[in-house]
Amino acid sequence: MNQIQNEAVRLTVERNVLIATIDNPPVNALSHSVRAGLVAAIDRLEQDDKLVAMVITANGKQFCSGADVKEFGKPMVAPLLGEVIKRLDAAKKPIVAAMQGAALGGGLEVPLACNIRVAAPSVKMGLPEVKLGILPGSGGILRLPRLIGIDAALSLITEGKQISAAEALKLGVIDAVIEGNLVAGAVEKAEAAAAAGELRRTSDLPFPAFSEEAQAEARAAMAKKHRGREAPLKAVELFAMAATTPFAEAVELEYAACKELLGTSQSRALRHIFAAEREAAKVPDVAADTKPRKIETVGVVGPGTMGRGIAAALLDKGFPVVLVGLSDESMAKATAAIQKIFDGSVKRGLINEAQAAERMARLTTSTEHAALKDVDMVIESVDEDLDTKRALIAALDNVLREDAIVATNTSFLDIEKLAAATKRPENFAGMHFFNPANIMKLVENVRTSRTAPDVTVTIMDLAKKLGKSPVLAGACDGFIANRMLSKRTREALFLVQDGATPSQVDRVLAKFFPLGPFALADLAGLDVMSATRRSRMASMSERERNADIAETMVAAGRLGRKTNAGYYAYGEDGKPTPDPVAEEIIAEHRKARGIPPREITDEEVMERCILALVNEGAKLIDEGVVSRAGDIDVAWVRGLGFPEHLGGPMFWASEMGLPRVRDALRKYSELVGPEYFTPAKIIEDLAEKNERFS
Repeated sequence: MNQIQNEAVRLTVERNVLIATIDNPPVNALSHSVRAGLVAAIDRLEQDDKLVAMVITANGKQFCSGADVKEFGKPMVAPLLGEVIKRLDAAKKPIVAAMQGAALGGGLEVPLACNIRVAAPSVKMGLPEVKLGILPGSGGILRLPRLIGIDAALSLITEGKQISAAEALKLGVIDAVIEGNLVAGAVEKAEAAAAAGELRRTSDLPFPAFSEEAQAEARAAMAKKHRGREAPLKAVELFAMAATTPFAEAVELEYAACKELLGTSQSRALRHIFAAEREAAKVPDVAADTKPRKIETVGVVGPGTMGRGIAAALLDKGFPVVLVGLSDESMAKATAAIQKIFDGSVKRGLINEAQAAERMARLTTSTEHAALKDVDMVIESVDEDLDTKRALIAALDNVLREDAIVATNTSFLDIEKLAAATKRPENFAGMHFFNPANIMKLVENVRTSRTAPDVTVTIMDLAKKLGKSPVLAGACDGFIANRMLSKRTREALFLVQDGATPSQVDRVLAKFFPLGPFALADLAGLDVMSATRRSRMASMSERERNADIAETMVAAGRLGRKTNAGYYAYGEDGKPTPDPVAEEIIAEHRKARGIPPREITDEEVMERCILALVNEGAKLIDEGVVSRAGDIDVAWVRGLGFPEHLGGPMFWASEMGLPRVRDALRKYSELVGPEYFTPAKIIEDLAEKNERFS
């Protein structure tokens, strides 16, 4: 092999085949240096008569991760990716793409413009641009359907999912899977194509028929599946365009559409969450060289719903787990429940039966705390009662190693008081998983005033190893999500007191949440909601205590879905419908408290509910509980279903404009009360300068 040069794209020659190796660590992104290097490679191929073909491959674990996100929002420097791909498509000699690791976004559009595509068996490929609110803009929309058809291409592009080499071969995305030496196999393919004079261009293939009826069905399906998202619907529009437009013209229209999407609020929001999730995993104000402690075996105390989910999440990622409960009966139920979780994964094809058995084999159960003596860490998930948790934490001191970490899964108890129960507070922290713990992405990690820096790093590291999205908070009531959520719940109740109906509030908030606060309360159980209110009564204002509509419903035997009656009535189909009985209960509630009902606009519902939680998020920043607004957005998107394409509540507020947010808060401060809506200091400060949450 003859070495020619050594840059972002290294060129070598083997048997008259030019090999262009992308070498742009860590993920071989298509930054300017790579694009320029590929153009230089094509120039070399065309100018050297001895060269018969070219192979494009890459160094490292990935073929190419696609666009360089660092270049987003900046002026692009030629050659653009579209220019590179146009040159590949027009080449007079065969070009083979040899993919390993991952070929994503532009990293797949480059191979789609090549004459032959081969891949290692382990490769993953896809067009995930939709996850950033955009679409393939360099021919992916035009070429993929020509290879695999409308339905399969639309699915891949609008879902942004990755497929394996085997699936790609079956669909027709690639031409061969090569076992063994990938580059050597690609060189053979290139030589054979050159000898045969083959130049199969994807752009020359016909675009599949896409009738108006099929387009209408696709639009309806996209609107239902990707509620509120612009890019999936735009994909259908571009497919329809490509079906009737000459390729060269369609290329320009595709690029223009992608560029337009890049400037939308939705794309900014999705790119914000993409970056914020990665930033949230970093621990501020801790030395960068702080290493996490070694966690190999984890104990879980409390075999209830949360404990089972936490145990399953740990087992799923290869951790041996010691699960401890009070009785053999509770442990048997927990073991069966965990087995059921893995059986479900087998049915869905996520794992096989052998892998499920391996997970269960890592589970040890016991009714004795002594079984935890050798674990590196314990996560407690017993009843949400301060005295119960404190007693357990103190008892663990007697059995755990000196360096073992104890994490509490409390959702709202005072974590400083819990930390005071152990003799080793430096080894104590919070890991608040969301239910179901084996599925939900968010983990609120909480450090106390005495948590050791390496313990903080360790719980963040563990959450990432579990495939979670961790955010870090300081100690406070309800941490991030629940503290903010309580303000939305407060305003929803106040609005109903003022004259709104539960169905109006839920309808308006459907833009922001999978379920509105009243439908959610019915689902959780109004008895549960009432118990939660009772536990927090001491911290409530007088008006909040008097907004006891849920308690009134419970007294009337209306517990929500479990009794087919709560804020709504539920028929045999389980669907909620407004209920005159509930409306009468609410009317009597208003009358008893001397609150005359008034007309409530949808705008007031939206602003009071969403701005209440935005303002509380800002207070978390003011108080130093959270160091970054983006952490709050990640918590809400990953933990409470706030639409990713809206970027989280703090990003949404910035898009709304913080001067407008401040003015609305001041208005509701006068209407509802300054104790509820006085703007947080950071909102006042940023609004004064017309700046955004950073």
